[in-house]
Amino acid sequence: MTSSGMASSQLWATSLIAVFVVLILDLAWALIRRNKETTLKEAATWTVIYVSAALVFGFSMQSWGSEQSSKEFLAGWITEYSLSIDNLFVFLIILTRLQIAKKQEQLVLLFGITLALIFRGIFIVIGAAVIERYVAVFFLFGAILLYTAWTLVKEEPGENEWQESRVISFLRKRGFSNFALALIALGMTDLIFALDSIPAIFGLTRDPYIVFMANAFALMGLRQLYFLVGILLKRLVYLSKGLSIILGFIGFKLFIEAFHGIGIHEIAGIHLTKPSLNVSLGVIISALAVTTVISLRKNPENFQPKKD
Repeated sequence: MTSSGMASSQLWATSLIAVFVVLILDLAWALIRRNKETTLKEAATWTVIYVSAALVFGFSMQSWGSEQSSKEFLAGWITEYSLSIDNLFVFLIILTRLQIAKKQEQLVLLFGITLALIFRGIFIVIGAAVIERYVAVFFLFGAILLYTAWTLVKEEPGENEWQESRVISFLRKRGFSNFALALIALGMTDLIFALDSIPAIFGLTRDPYIVFMANAFALMGLRQLYFLVGILLKRLVYLSKGLSIILGFIGFKLFIEAFHGIGIHEIAGIHLTKPSLNVSLGVIISALAVTTVISLRKNPENFQPKKD
């Protein structure tokens, strides 16, 4: 990366090829094991591998990028990964309600995750272009995040509802199979989540490369993580509260960024100070840590391993 933080075309090409190869290998693995259920041990092992890869990539940026880039990537990845887990909760509900066979889940999930990466890639390109010309768009991004944060605050602990849309109901009446309906439902869900995730990451960094790679690492390995979500759904009942704090914080940060962008640096005599990246990282990690601990204390018996 250059001193300005913008990735070179060679770095972009190498990274895109690497992400594409990982997706192809994951697709091949899903096809090979399409008639087998993913075990808890296998899901946990692959989740650790993907999380470790993201951390190694993030910390390695200090040597070939910059310390600032490293912090921006880690803050963005943690935020996007948390949002992706929330996304998986909805995936789980969709596949359960549409009664998708366990043997078909592998392919449906990989399709949904690949589509999520495509949607986010499109929004990243659009978002970067718009921000470059109209910094005031941060007002819109901030409003989206604050609204999402408010909906998560109102949500009951452990609640994660998915209502079948009119489109899905219409297609069902037209004779579409549950498999096809699941693919369409996951695609629509991906689109909605992209509208939240992209403003969130742009609130932490403006570098399109970091935005893309944070999303790529957050989405890679989600197919395996899905099989842990059934457990997480019952245990991390306050995850949405942590996400609401994170999105609310980034939303306010975007508003401050927008005010500075249009030349307003203080309101009613109060200087609008932009939170540093260290503060952002602290808020993100603290919110997730605290809500995890509260979830553990709420129902500690849920975390005891079940005896065979």
